[in-house]
Amino acid sequence: MAARARSQRVLIAGCGYVGQALGLGLRQSWHEVWGLRRDASSLPKGIHPVAADLSRPETLEGLPANLDYVVYATAADASTEEAYQRAYVDGASNLATALRGQGQSLRRMFFVSSTAVYGQDGGDWVDETSPTEPRHFNGRILLQAERRLAEDPWPATVVRLGGIYGPTRTRGIRGIVSGDVTLHSGPPLYSNRIHRDDCAGALAHLLELDALGEEIADLYVGVDEDPAERNEVVRWLVEGLQLPEPTTSAQPSRGRGGSKRCSSARLRASGYEFLYPSFREGYLSLLDEALEQV
Repeated sequence: MAARARSQRVLIAGCGYVGQALGLGLRQSWHEVWGLRRDASSLPKGIHPVAADLSRPETLEGLPANLDYVVYATAADASTEEAYQRAYVDGASNLATALRGQGQSLRRMFFVSSTAVYGQDGGDWVDETSPTEPRHFNGRILLQAERRLAEDPWPATVVRLGGIYGPTRTRGIRGIVSGDVTLHSGPPLYSNRIHRDDCAGALAHLLELDALGEEIADLYVGVDEDPAERNEVVRWLVEGLQLPEPTTSAQPSRGRGGSKRCSSARLRASGYEFLYPSFREGYLSLLDEALEQV
């Protein structure tokens, strides 16, 4: 039987789509979990609610005492520079100030970031040692937030997640069913993704390792094992849905994600085993849900 860490006191700051799945998983391992969000009334049973706004320091005065871990998993409420600055830089700074003011001594802070900090756009392989030269404001602000962690008095680990999908997040599949998605011509377009349950699973895995006294790194890339080419994903879904092959269009815009192949080798080397190692396993579990919503 694998060793189990003693019960830890964990605050999930930004307890939303990923945070709630993480909190429920930690509760199953007998950890005590608090979920912080502006409206905490809808948190699932087992996660203690903390109603607070990370952008308003005065709301952070009543944090639970004697915390062992904080997982910073908030999300910007708009795709603007101001919203990203408020959520990732200002919010994390406000929380750290509140924790220090209460004399909290964390074992570790986990900060959920994004592969948007990488600017590679030619199908390059990317890992934790790759240069970070983001092309867009979201990546630049996330990188600023990561670097701000060095100001805190406790250890920190950053987990850079790829595109998150899972239950209730089936827009890509529905776009194929409705005919809005086309194949593309030109060089391959690679994308990186991770299922919501693997986001939560990887974070819980790293927290457990640290709680057991195992050495963990200060940075991990959180993506599945298959940075798939866009046309491959579209064709697989079309076949699974028994739809005619989409039309081919000129090379679409790469968008903010670029075209790169991110590696989760370090995360896997730590002992984490993916529930959904590729888009095939992950999307297969969502096809029925997506069809119901069309």
